[in-house]
Amino acid sequence: MQHPDDLYIPPGALEILLDAFEGPLDFLLYIIRKHKFDIVDLPVNEITLQYMEYIDLMQGLNFELAAEYLVMAAMLAEIKSRLLLPRHTDIEAEEADPRAELIRRLQEYEIYKQAATELDQLPRDERDWFNANASLDDNFAPLVVLPDVELADLALALKDIVKRSKDFQHHHIKRENLSTRERMSQILALLAEHNGYLAFSACFEPSEGRTGVVVSFLAILELSKEKRIDIVQVEAYAQIHVKLAISEA
Repeated sequence: MQHPDDLYIPPGALEILLDAFEGPLDFLLYIIRKHKFDIVDLPVNEITLQYMEYIDLMQGLNFELAAEYLVMAAMLAEIKSRLLLPRHTDIEAEEADPRAELIRRLQEYEIYKQAATELDQLPRDERDWFNANASLDDNFAPLVVLPDVELADLALALKDIVKRSKDFQHHHIKRENLSTRERMSQILALLAEHNGYLAFSACFEPSEGRTGVVVSFLAILELSKEKRIDIVQVEAYAQIHVKLAISEA
């Protein structure tokens, strides 16, 4: 048997040829495109010859062809024979083109094949990209870096407290006996009552007026200087808190 001279695929590669097609229509469409035939005006004779050469070659190499490939071969042979039969002039107009059904199926298949190709080119999850998943170890502990509380932050917090203390100012003059050391003890006692952690503003009593606010502020500064308390923020621009130093706790 002579192999076709214009085969696109070497005969040795025919072992994978059938796997490359999805059925006889796909195989037939390949032949039509390879030879640039017009699908609307199929040259059945040439297509049948090409198709049968492939089929004979595969059978010669002991391939087990699917039945649908042999059915297509029989259909092409039938169409070819019907085209070769002489037609009567008086009934020629009433006879349908034997190729019509095959052309319709090929056109329909080509539309679906093109649509499938375009869909396959769309990005696809688990093919073109993969979702990344990461989990932390059980013994992982986040490192929390607390911002340093600057003097300017304390001044801003104090400004707000002084503003609120004006609502409790008295217009009569009297001596107020306020002790910074006593206020330091009061703040430490207040921290102890609240598990060693308290909002900065809670250390002040606005009803004592501006003098009381100043005394409390000085007491806080003195306690911080003596490293008996820490002044902290959980994040930048967050509320300032006061907590007992580790040695005090």
